[in-house]
Amino acid sequence: MKKRTNPEPSSASGAKKRRREEDDEEVGCSHTAIEDGAISEDQCLPLEDDLTFSDTSVALRMMRAQFPRIDQASIPPFILQSQLYSSVNDRTQVDRELECLRREKVVRVFKLNTGQDDHAIIFLDDYLNQVDRIVKRMEEKRQSDLEVFKWFKGHVLDSKLEPSIGHHELFSLLSLGGKVKDAHITLLINAGLLTRQLIDPDMYWFAIPSIGKLWKGLLQGRNELLSLLKRKRHKEMFLAELEKKRLRFSPLDVRFHIRDLIGSGHLKTVQTTSGLIVRISKD
Repeated sequence: MKKRTNPEPSSASGAKKRRREEDDEEVGCSHTAIEDGAISEDQCLPLEDDLTFSDTSVALRMMRAQFPRIDQASIPPFILQSQLYSSVNDRTQVDRELECLRREKVVRVFKLNTGQDDHAIIFLDDYLNQVDRIVKRMEEKRQSDLEVFKWFKGHVLDSKLEPSIGHHELFSLLSLGGKVKDAHITLLINAGLLTRQLIDPDMYWFAIPSIGKLWKGLLQGRNELLSLLKRKRHKEMFLAELEKKRLRFSPLDVRFHIRDLIGSGHLKTVQTTSGLIVRISKD
């Protein structure tokens, strides 16, 4: 009679199998974006060949083109300031050029409510288009007081370039368009274009509508990627291998998170004869 061995419990073996499948699961660049014409093949180079750029403007435009497509989220492409720091070697150059682009009204910088020092950068045209989409949806619902969005675009966004604004200044700028009511400001808040600051309720942050859906994914994606590397023997992987991994808890792709974590100092890169290595820089 053959000796029978005790099989692993199905739940344990299933969990191990799932873990192996998750570790082995890989993705390439967003082929959907290529097929739909959102980006071209040359904008989807391996990250090792596409990690750094000559200046901030080039880096912003390339990362905008590579922004992952997110289902059911009408969010314009945004770039984290940390990603710029990983993409242009000189941080002082980034700060100087970003300030110029902001003053020239090419981009806007937003403080993200992630509990960390995160700033998102959006091309102004993309942001204004998002405002127009909000107005169109409200028109379809026969919402009143929509004139405030025209005042907001023409008088507030055009003259107030900083990430925040005081209540008095907001009221004053909106008044250049017409008679302002409290309902107008409430409408801007409900549309996701303004958020009150917790420390000072008379101050507002300019905001990106619908981005709250991504906060959790952004934070979880960071933790998941760091956890993946920490499980490796030397807490490192070749960049070419790492960028093909699929994250389970973030709608943002691995390339997005790699740039972010390098720029924030959580990861560092080391050039070897076999390729670029990404390594945990601190626990």
